[in-house]
Amino acid sequence: MNAMERVFIRMSGLGGQGAVTAAHILGSAANKDGLESTVNPFFGAEKRLAPAESYVRISSEKVYEKGEVLYPNIIMIFHPHVITMGKCYTMPFFDGLQEGGSILINSDEPLISDEDLKRLSDLNAKIYYVPGTRVATEVAGSELSTNIAMLGGLYAMRKLTSMEALKESMIERFGGGKFVASGTTAALDDAVTGKFAKVSQMIEKNMELIDAAGAALTEFPLPGTKGGE
Repeated sequence: MNAMERVFIRMSGLGGQGAVTAAHILGSAANKDGLESTVNPFFGAEKRLAPAESYVRISSEKVYEKGEVLYPNIIMIFHPHVITMGKCYTMPFFDGLQEGGSILINSDEPLISDEDLKRLSDLNAKIYYVPGTRVATEVAGSELSTNIAMLGGLYAMRKLTSMEALKESMIERFGGGKFVASGTTAALDDAVTGKFAKVSQMIEKNMELIDAAGAALTEFPLPGTKGGE
């Protein structure tokens, strides 16, 4: 990351998908690479399938802002219902996206309406799809690892941190580090780690998942752009 470069990320999903965990892993990885970051979750009822968002700011300089990211460079959509059913706190789902920003969507198929595609094209945005839930199920054996697949898609889309830092951050998160999770997030962490006899096995599987998700990433051509209609 170049000096003074700042990246603002909004992660929108549903409770139980691990967006809070993904944000913490990414922010921690940035710190391990010598960058500055802030991480803030936001959710109403702390229950599965309720709307949930997390915000990550990464910069080569000190970050003073906290709370909601109103003008993201990157939007990550963890569940199709964020788009198709409006299950998010920000409407439309891409509200505030900066010009030239990117959207990463967990889906096996395109979801965005023609009207919204036109608005995103006017912003010179880029749209990427990654079948995160499917890849997580195939590689890690559980849709609970969708958040790690989304980080894999993000890494392939834009390398905000090193792969080694991501690995170290996951070891810290799942290996009994100092992070104190809320009740639902802690339960999700326990459910994920409980599938493996050792944390080291889970970490290696997560690294495999990150690679697989990155390989499955595709860019969707917008109208008026090269490759678009």
